[in-house]
Amino acid sequence: MPQSRSERIASVAIYCILTVITLLVLYPLYFVLIASFSAPETVMRGEVWLWPKEWSFVGYERLFANSEIGRGFLNTLLYTAAGTSLNLLMTIAAAYPLSRADFTGRGVFTLIIVFTMFFSGGMIPNYLLIKELGMLDSFWVMIIPTAVSVWNILIMRTFFQSSIPKELQEAAFIDGCSNMRVLLRIVLPLSGPILAVMVLFYAVGHWNSYFNAMIYLSSRDNYPLQLFLREILVQGQMQEMVDISDDSLARSLMDAEAIKYAAVIVTNLPMLMLYPFLQKYFVKGVMIGSIKG
Repeated sequence: MPQSRSERIASVAIYCILTVITLLVLYPLYFVLIASFSAPETVMRGEVWLWPKEWSFVGYERLFANSEIGRGFLNTLLYTAAGTSLNLLMTIAAAYPLSRADFTGRGVFTLIIVFTMFFSGGMIPNYLLIKELGMLDSFWVMIIPTAVSVWNILIMRTFFQSSIPKELQEAAFIDGCSNMRVLLRIVLPLSGPILAVMVLFYAVGHWNSYFNAMIYLSSRDNYPLQLFLREILVQGQMQEMVDISDDSLARSLMDAEAIKYAAVIVTNLPMLMLYPFLQKYFVKGVMIGSIKG
């Protein structure tokens, strides 16, 4: 339909505002990327704006020369893969029964689950509980305490209720399917969007997690990548990557800046690569429940 003059002006204004917001959001990440490939002295002099200057890979060379970075990267991959798998399993196991109208007591169970969103024991009781369970400084301390998210249970339950036809499930029961078979053969194959959203939510959460590791892990062999990144960015602990004995102090400080930019890119790249593959499902999944009727 043809737009009026005022509508065209409003559309142009909206697009301009959105373009500015997009640039404001994307430019910091773009700047970190080009700074990681630029000579550190050009970055510190403020000469890097739109393109890398005097290409340099010193940050990446020093970063990958540190064995702890590789170990942290592997640990984070394991935590993310195992944690996301367990998260998905637990979320499906909770959401599917709660989505069934014939599940006796689902309102009570929903109330109990939602209650935990607003009230918890706190950090010290959680620490004491994990200590008594013998999970301190272990692989499982990064997986079990965050095994399921109540919010994600509610999202998936809503999807099952609104997007999976009840008639289809009833027809399957008439044909002799059990609840488990209905879930595996009918419900899950039709739930691609919400499963992709859950994978993205949980994977990003595990990949970026550092607080639990900081509290519960004491062995550096179990540290995730984010803890090493925290040490580099916040605490400035880069003695193993910056050789002060061979370089001048100024050169060492410049290399330290390059390592910071390289570390940010390396730690964020896997999640940035994952999102485009799940984006089309993500848009569908997050809209679940937005339209009533």
